[in-house]
Amino acid sequence: MRIMKKGTGVIATLAMIGLLFAPGPGISPALAETGGLPGNVSKLAKKVRPGVVNIRTVKTVSGGSRVFRHFYGNPQNPDKRFRDFFAPFLDNAPSREFKQRSLGSGFIISREGYIVTNNHVIEDADQIKVRLANEKEFDAEVVGRDSKTDLALIRIAPSDDLVPLPLGDSDALEVGSWVIAIGSPFGLEQTVTAGIVSAKGRTIGSGPYDDFIQTDASINPGNSGGPLLSMKGEVIGINTAIIASGQGIGFAIPVNMAKGIIAQLKDKGEVTRGWLGVGIQDLTSEIRDYYNLKDRKGVLVSQVYEGEPADKGGIKPGDIITAVDDTPVTSARDLSTAIANLPVGARTKITLMRNGKKKTVHVTLDKRSDGERRASSGDGRSDDLGLSLSEPDAETARQFGYDDDEKGLLVTQVRSGGKADQAGIREGDLILEVNREPVSSVGDYRREMRKTDSGQSFYLLIKRGRFGLLVVKMSK
Repeated sequence: MRIMKKGTGVIATLAMIGLLFAPGPGISPALAETGGLPGNVSKLAKKVRPGVVNIRTVKTVSGGSRVFRHFYGNPQNPDKRFRDFFAPFLDNAPSREFKQRSLGSGFIISREGYIVTNNHVIEDADQIKVRLANEKEFDAEVVGRDSKTDLALIRIAPSDDLVPLPLGDSDALEVGSWVIAIGSPFGLEQTVTAGIVSAKGRTIGSGPYDDFIQTDASINPGNSGGPLLSMKGEVIGINTAIIASGQGIGFAIPVNMAKGIIAQLKDKGEVTRGWLGVGIQDLTSEIRDYYNLKDRKGVLVSQVYEGEPADKGGIKPGDIITAVDDTPVTSARDLSTAIANLPVGARTKITLMRNGKKKTVHVTLDKRSDGERRASSGDGRSDDLGLSLSEPDAETARQFGYDDDEKGLLVTQVRSGGKADQAGIREGDLILEVNREPVSSVGDYRREMRKTDSGQSFYLLIKRGRFGLLVVKMSK
């Protein structure tokens, strides 16, 4: 133990404290003054706040008894018994109108009155009010919106009071960079919070084009549509989502993704994207083994929609797409983004693997049409595995999270303790293939199962709701 001389202890202790808190060689004095947070936050906030707006909307909701409709009139309610029983009462219920109010945020991008916000902030609104930082209020109209990315463009009257915010480069943003968020959480207008970029490229299951910036800058209800800004005062994201049970976890749409969408909304009032017409998912180790892919990268085509561009171009379920116009794709998100960024009508080169062989097809992309689809129905049972199976109709498919025209056999019941139960098969799974052979009817399934002898192993390719494909190995 080191013993200090009398009279020097206080000085030595103070000197040691100074060393602990003195700026190191890699820390600027500006950061040290504020405990690591840049010292110009207050100046930056003062500069950018005039470009952030509060958005209030009013929506008229028509209908009968709200309580009955909420619990029993929900079309997503899987219990058909309640819907059938209460339908006559709902149909005869007196019609009433309710005013539903909500709030959010947005930011100005031009002196012409254009404002960016979230689609969910203004969707189906009868009235939109925009309040500036100087408390002036304007009526707004919707220029265009895109539900798939949750972006919307609205417009107010041009004014000298408008202060546009510059758009930055979200691709250049680094994890750990300081950012600030401005918005109206819980109606508290012009609230400024600070934090860092926690992660990039987050997928949270909100839509087909998930690619969020994660931040720990406090984001709460009412922040939606407000800007996430770099320390240069540039918008690098649009605050969009939170995790209700989490703290310090917020998500923002990267501004580079938003730029092209905003331009399309401004020019055409809508967003058009290239559409291939396939269901896709990332490759798992089980799927690699199932298709003998070894270490090859790509994206699995789990479904091809009849009559869509992929179908016309010769793409088939089980194909592994490895490149679009010679640009490699290694994930489902890569493929979705690459196709979405191509114009409708573009003749696109698709490189894929089929049965271990490389193949090239050309597909003319189309615009997605959300037409209604139909499916056949029927039922059957496989006693030896403990499975009850059916050919789902459109309504049943939707209840379990599948498309109306999804082909396969729906698992309606799994006998407890049976072979299927032990293998992890669940009620609601959709069996697509038996030993790499597609099955779309009970007859198909039984035919393929007869090819497997008792005690012999076989494979089932299964789709589980929106989770994706699974490969299950079992013994008969």
